[in-house]
Amino acid sequence: MPIINFSNPTAILIGVVLFLLVLYLARETKKAWIIGIMLFVFLGLLIGHTIEFATVARENHEIYNAILASAAMDLIFIFLSFITYLWVDDIEVKAGKKKSIDNSLDWFWNKV
Repeated sequence: MPIINFSNPTAILIGVVLFLLVLYLARETKKAWIIGIMLFVFLGLLIGHTIEFATVARENHEIYNAILASAAMDLIFIFLSFITYLWVDDIEVKAGKKKSIDNSLDWFWNKV
């Protein structure tokens, strides 16, 4: 089975709760690196699931499906972590009255 089995709804719920707690901590302290650590944790999980997929998944169809579901949830968590990292970074810049180098979130609203 995968390192962390995100094909189990209980594991997904625990992951979401931990993510929200870390997001709350990062937002309250106005430190983007806290949510950045969460981003790298999910990247590490994706790497682990990829290694498991390459080595173990051929043994059993059930393990194959569990690793695919876990990797898909990893990608969702990575996307959410990246977006929230940009958001908390924007909060940190505004709170510290620093100049933002790239205005990270503005590319969502810019018209092409």
